[in-house]
Amino acid sequence: MNRVGILGIQHESNTFLPEPTTLRHFQESVFLRGEEIRAHYVDAHHEVGGFFEGLAAAGVEAVPLFATFAMPTGAVTDDALAELWKIAEKELEKAGPLDGMLVNPHGAAVNVSRSDMDGWWLGELRRVVGPGVPIIGVIDPHANLTPAMVAATDAMMAYRENPHIDQRQRGREAADLMAATLRGEIRPVVAGAFTDVAINIERQLTTAEPILSIVGELERVRARPGILSASLVMGYPYADVPEMGTSFLVVSDGDSDLAIRLAAELKSWLWENREQFRGRMISPDEALCDAESLAKPVALLDMGDNMGGGGTADSTVLAALCHARADGRSTYECLHDPESVRGAEAMGVGGQGTLRMGGKDPASPAPPLEAAVTVLGLYGGKYGESQPRHGGQMEFDLGATAVVKTATNLTIMLTTRRAFPASANQLLAFDLDPAAFDRIILKGVHSPVAGFAEHCPSMIRVNTPGVTTADMETLPYAHRRKPLFPFE
Repeated sequence: MNRVGILGIQHESNTFLPEPTTLRHFQESVFLRGEEIRAHYVDAHHEVGGFFEGLAAAGVEAVPLFATFAMPTGAVTDDALAELWKIAEKELEKAGPLDGMLVNPHGAAVNVSRSDMDGWWLGELRRVVGPGVPIIGVIDPHANLTPAMVAATDAMMAYRENPHIDQRQRGREAADLMAATLRGEIRPVVAGAFTDVAINIERQLTTAEPILSIVGELERVRARPGILSASLVMGYPYADVPEMGTSFLVVSDGDSDLAIRLAAELKSWLWENREQFRGRMISPDEALCDAESLAKPVALLDMGDNMGGGGTADSTVLAALCHARADGRSTYECLHDPESVRGAEAMGVGGQGTLRMGGKDPASPAPPLEAAVTVLGLYGGKYGESQPRHGGQMEFDLGATAVVKTATNLTIMLTTRRAFPASANQLLAFDLDPAAFDRIILKGVHSPVAGFAEHCPSMIRVNTPGVTTADMETLPYAHRRKPLFPFE
């Protein structure tokens, strides 16, 4: 029986955040060795779950090695990366001979000393396993693809959907390619094309134009004889690195020239159609005015505090605007604020008092919202999700959580841990009905769509300030390459 290792080190590094990412950030999120990985992921809507599924179906032994993930924060420290790779090497040594490797880097990890952290550790993996062991990877389409990532792997693909609800399918696809490779049926080779375009994050919904046009181009490439896979890598604008931007991946069956040529054709198509991929910027005031005439509840997507991109999760820009308007419309917001949670706990359920909520992170774009509140509930903060949602996560822990309400009809969920808005279960699990609100503020761009579209008939992407602003031309880049559209 063939044996295939499974290894993943995942981080999306927002280099505009002052707080570096340490080993503790990984240990507090996902930090698994060996069979712990199987227990955690085997049934998950995640690419690693797809790895297990595909290898089992092919009669290939899965050898889980090391899987770790940290929420988006600043660049990863040298000490953290050294320790992560030390653990990976130790698990590789313990595993013994392997016939292949399935890997899942994020693709947008930045180390303090290495702008291409994923390319570095994939290169180290290639060095350890040798040139004859196939390495096949799945990355997030918000990766900043690099030549080093491509050179280290035999095949690589990105999730096709944004929100990312096809992660398990892509993991299964990668495992199927690995099994066919080990049987000698195919010989995958991968090519990358690095464009001079950075697609604005506001334009990146895969079920709408302009991305649908790229989806059509990719489908035509995948239908070509000899092509095994083709992917759009949209890029991650919050990493100030030379590799930032949009790329394409094409995997062929043994024909490197074909993969290179088709990837170049996709690159040319994007350049010719680049003007479609500028973002549409709607101000907070415009968004609230537009929301008045739309079907309720209206999701206000707070792009400047995008949790999936490293947002502080405590921006009060939209909540404060709704509070100041005091127009009677009911609004929901979730803020990361352990201090206010403790304040609400001291008041007790039904208690009243004044809290200074949110706006406490040094990178937050607005001050705390000070308001008199009534405590509606206090909770442990855990809830589950059974459906495929962005990120593939099924269990969530917000830490100690409080729900409070102001006299201006603003309901605020206060959490001890940063809360990713994966689905409406974040409300339902804490005695809140999404249908009861006129406006639901969500800290994301496209990721909340998968879990909130059935509850929110209207959605507005709002150009709010913050470390994940969608208006990337305002970000203080020092290292991005030039020329790069839309900057030049």
